[in-house]
Amino acid sequence: MWMPGRRMGWAVRVAAVALVALTVGMAVTPLAAQSGGGHAGMSSAEVAIRATMDGQVAAWNRGDIDGFMRGYANSPETTFIGSTVEHGYALILARYRRAYATQAEMGALRFDGVSVRLLPCASGAAEYAVVTGRFHLTRSTHGAAAKDDGVFDLIWHHEADEWKIILDHTS
Repeated sequence: MWMPGRRMGWAVRVAAVALVALTVGMAVTPLAAQSGGGHAGMSSAEVAIRATMDGQVAAWNRGDIDGFMRGYANSPETTFIGSTVEHGYALILARYRRAYATQAEMGALRFDGVSVRLLPCASGAAEYAVVTGRFHLTRSTHGAAAKDDGVFDLIWHHEADEWKIILDHTS
């Protein structure tokens, strides 16, 4: 025996589920846009930092040290710590040019195990980030820089709508 109330209850439940799904979908879309779309679970800051690092890898792998250095703050306070300590963008750039004089000496760069930790300021917005990971160079020629593998920690600063490295500790 057909019961209108039963059928109507089922239709209402289906409509309610569809409405909830639509509402959740509409709410998630702006969140995905804020976090970089295809990078589920990542903030826009993390997406920007990772994109800059991807750009650095691409520049390095085509032998473009100047392009690689675009990830660093062009400031006299920018610091690189390796076997020595260099202060200032110009000195860090000169160090890279000395240590990797040719594209063959640069080889192919890869980052692995990259972790981004955002450090919010009092307002809650991320102003600094600490990025850790491993680097690997695949190359057959070595110049002044003989090390092909190591770890790094980078301190990034957000200013003028850009994330830039202000301290690079690579060993």
